[in-house]
Amino acid sequence: MIIMGFRHGKRRHFGVTVVVLAALLAGLFPGSAGIGSAATTTSTELRPFPQHVTYTAGTIKPNHVTQTQMDAEVKLLYNEYKMKYIKQNPYNSNQYYVWYNDGGWNGDAITVSEAHGYGMMITALMGGHDSQAKTLFDGMYRYFRAHPSSQNPDLMAWQQANRNGSIVDINGTNSAIDGDMDIAYSLLLADKQWGSDGTINYRAEAIKVINAIMNSEVHPVHYHLQLGDWVQISGTNPDYRNATRPSDFMLQHMKEFYQATGDARWLLVIDTTYNIIEDVYASYSPSTGLLPDFVYRDSNGKYKPVSQFTWNTPNGYFLESEFDGDYNYNSCRTPWRIGTDYLVTGNNRAKQQLTVLNQFITAKHDEPWEVWSGYSLDGQTKLSPWDGGMDFTAPLMVSAMISSNNQQWVNDLWDYHTNASNPTALEWNYYYGNSIRLLSMIVASGNWWTPTGAL
Repeated sequence: MIIMGFRHGKRRHFGVTVVVLAALLAGLFPGSAGIGSAATTTSTELRPFPQHVTYTAGTIKPNHVTQTQMDAEVKLLYNEYKMKYIKQNPYNSNQYYVWYNDGGWNGDAITVSEAHGYGMMITALMGGHDSQAKTLFDGMYRYFRAHPSSQNPDLMAWQQANRNGSIVDINGTNSAIDGDMDIAYSLLLADKQWGSDGTINYRAEAIKVINAIMNSEVHPVHYHLQLGDWVQISGTNPDYRNATRPSDFMLQHMKEFYQATGDARWLLVIDTTYNIIEDVYASYSPSTGLLPDFVYRDSNGKYKPVSQFTWNTPNGYFLESEFDGDYNYNSCRTPWRIGTDYLVTGNNRAKQQLTVLNQFITAKHDEPWEVWSGYSLDGQTKLSPWDGGMDFTAPLMVSAMISSNNQQWVNDLWDYHTNASNPTALEWNYYYGNSIRLLSMIVASGNWWTPTGAL
């Protein structure tokens, strides 16, 4: 079962200034105007944007622009993201979803749980800037609950399409763990942003999702994250129960999950995840710090890139492509996911891997637009003809923030991802990069905050 669509390349527009007109965007992206006509929930934000968080001592932010300029850039990118991607359910005005198929390469699909999790985190973080944030978030929550996984109803069915007058689940009704983890985290954010005394008890709902992840998407013996709730019942060859995906290594999320539930099993998952990062990096990418898209636990308990195995599958590769064992369109997110954990919690168990990654990238490339969209783990083989993809470059801004040695690189990456350089409006077929860019810039501007104070 393929649980994710194959990611795609980048159409880069560097050095172009764009003025975004709401009427034009509404015409280009049907459904955008529906948000403007929705009733807005009256709310009081407890953690309104911007928050200006102080990260771990010794870490950095862009220092060639003011905080006000950084906040303004994030607001602009959010406004464009909202206009382009957040859609009202045409059959239920109380629901919203994140449209992800602007490239058209996912058939008639309209969204996946990955996109939905991104949208829920973003709207919770942007409350206070956007007066509609709570309305949109609550509508996304209702959409999530309207599309439960058939394996565990507290998780989300991973993909939907608009067919025959309704939005329906397609390609199975099972979950993908990345969307579920972000949805759970977003509900913790919402609890601290708006409180849980209203129509939706955000904290209680977050705990339901967190417990469902533990029970249905974590290996019950080895305590590694699994790909989705379909894995534990798959009984297939390969045995996907032994697989994990480094782009799901949301260590700060997991620390929040432990704080919220008190479930000590999350401590085991956190320790296992750090061990996998350390072992895979030390054994397979000691000079680059690159992590593969997928990792597999062998019979001796060692986690290895899936390229270290031979797969008895029709196409010969593990799950998505021939690059499943490389640093590709899944693991491009690891510098953001793992880097954020260090920035917020200060845990240095993955710092060496991030340090080597930063050193490799800056030694190999002088400018952000030169960064490859995919590498072999040794850093020698280029996997894609595209360079400078935002999905690959934006997360590197977060990982580079761990040390003042990277100050100029952080500044260059910030400039590269501003609206003037890479306008969302022109990235008409690029949901994935636009979403990762916005989330990375929220972090880089100092506006990513912890809902529980987890360390």
